[in-house]
Amino acid sequence: MNINKTLENGKLTFILDGRLDSTTAPRLQDVLIPAFNEGGEVGLDFAQLAYLSSAGLRVLLMALKTAKTKGASMSISGVSQEIMEVFEMTGFSEMLTFT
Repeated sequence: MNINKTLENGKLTFILDGRLDSTTAPRLQDVLIPAFNEGGEVGLDFAQLAYLSSAGLRVLLMALKTAKTKGASMSISGVSQEIMEVFEMTGFSEMLTFT
């Protein structure tokens, strides 16, 4: 998985391309969790994300908890129908913010 980031109007966005699974989830965790240290808004662009496993869900849950404790926010954009079904089946669709 490739992870690119952009900063626009104070919002840091991570653009994910590929598969978010047990192999790549630690890399996302390493860049995403520290991004909440300064509060603010963090976005995840899933437009090019092909697959999301339970390891990826774990990182997203950790990110949500970290954002809440740091006074930051997290949103997800570009979610495919297949990945949205994963969010809906696991209840994550109720916890996440989609833009």
